[in-house]
Amino acid sequence: MNSSLLRDRWFAALLIAWAGLAAASIGLRPLWPVDETRYVSVAWEMWLRGDFLVPHINGEPYSHKPPLLFWLIHLGWAVFGVNDWWPRLVAPLCALGTLLLQHRLAQQLWPGEPRVAQFAGWVLSGTLLFAAMVTLTMFDLLLAVSALVGMIGIVLAAREGRRAGWLWLGAGIGLGVLAKGPVILLHLLPVAVVAPWWSSRARSAPGRWYLGVLGALLLGAALALLWAIPAGYFGGETYRRAIFWGQTAGRVAESFAHRAPWWYYAPLLPALLFPWLVWPALWRGLRAARPEFAEGGRFVAAWLVLTVLGFSLVSGKQAKYLVPMLPAFALVAGFALSRLTDRPRVWEILLPAGGFLALPAGLLYARTHPAALDLPQWTSGLPVWPIAVAALAPLVLLAFARRAILVQTRALAFGTLGALVVILAGIIPAIAPYADPGPTAEHIAALQREGTPLAHLGKYHAQYNFAGRLREPIEILDGPELPEWVRAHPRGQVITIERQRHADGEAGPVYQAHFRGAWVQIWRGQALVSARGQASR
Repeated sequence: MNSSLLRDRWFAALLIAWAGLAAASIGLRPLWPVDETRYVSVAWEMWLRGDFLVPHINGEPYSHKPPLLFWLIHLGWAVFGVNDWWPRLVAPLCALGTLLLQHRLAQQLWPGEPRVAQFAGWVLSGTLLFAAMVTLTMFDLLLAVSALVGMIGIVLAAREGRRAGWLWLGAGIGLGVLAKGPVILLHLLPVAVVAPWWSSRARSAPGRWYLGVLGALLLGAALALLWAIPAGYFGGETYRRAIFWGQTAGRVAESFAHRAPWWYYAPLLPALLFPWLVWPALWRGLRAARPEFAEGGRFVAAWLVLTVLGFSLVSGKQAKYLVPMLPAFALVAGFALSRLTDRPRVWEILLPAGGFLALPAGLLYARTHPAALDLPQWTSGLPVWPIAVAALAPLVLLAFARRAILVQTRALAFGTLGALVVILAGIIPAIAPYADPGPTAEHIAALQREGTPLAHLGKYHAQYNFAGRLREPIEILDGPELPEWVRAHPRGQVITIERQRHADGEAGPVYQAHFRGAWVQIWRGQALVSARGQASR
């Protein structure tokens, strides 16, 4: 970062604060079931097997995600040994990489205008969806890094006609496929396809442009196939079919697990892009910037609009799917805010300041009406002080009402960070024990060391495998399979998830603990068969 953003001591302070938050998160919360625990368990099983080609989960090939995140976890374990903290640092490092790559892209798009890159950095780091993902061990920030690599390549090819641009784009496609599958194409290809609209070079020679896009696509495919072909060979026919079909057309067209209507993202955008989308200064800046919205502005507008539109048309939808498009929004917002030269309007900060009241209001309502929100009863015991502290945020922000736009932008970004700090320090420690698989995993690990056969009744997401450093898979049973398994394993014990705690007694489970609003129970096999037989009478 060789511009005003690097010289901005407040931005350096924000990055240090984010680093502190990421470090504190390791000590204040466990890996969350079921996603984080599943992904780290896959990495653990690959490490345990010494198989870095075919991901496995609970003894079976895992075809739902490619291996790049797991390889990054292995890289840290190779240096520091197997530990809990390194997998938790991958996402913050990807977030930092996203900021650095966005900064480079802003300099390419608007050379000689360091204020655009400066504002864009503040906007991205203060966007609620980006902030919420910084400490989560998931794939989306890694995909954002891949998307930015590809976008830098597109701009290099469009602005300078350099072959290096196509290499960057091919690398972005290849990394994106290895990070999360062909979904990277939904982020990169639409912008490249409409390049004649925003790029004079692509418009003047469209045939040459699309030939370059095709070459980059083939390069990206070749990079991904360097893993996929041997993985498909050694993973077997079912795994091979899954990664070559399930991760492509079948994954996009049939992602029914998170199916939602086409308009799903529209009402979420004000929250996902909070506080910026409700800040009138941004909209005023967009109006001021419209006459100057030339090639660079058209590029980021195409990126932003086409990404949201494309994911709106795909059946499966989750808020986190939009993470890789956040740099596009930040660049648009950064360009718009850099165009504001008049004095700030005092009232403009009222809306985002009021928006921060949603946090204490939501916490207070959850504490006093847990049943109305279908929350566990222990929610009523949440501490009060985070609610009081969060309620002060709007008053702090109002103190900046007469300050310059850049100062207000900094204040709003720090406000987002402050909200995350309140949640992490005040709320997470209160709920973490109810979502921590660690104690149960340790109990299961002890049973495995004793040679006790273990099975899990119903769907199992490997939430105990890494937490307990399990060395053997846990057998998964459907209800009808239980009696036969118990007859074959008279010393066996069975793990279940139940809505209610079982009464203490000899006929009950030998272990039970809170788990995500329910109870995890471990039964001696015959006792569970008897209990279920009595319940069915």
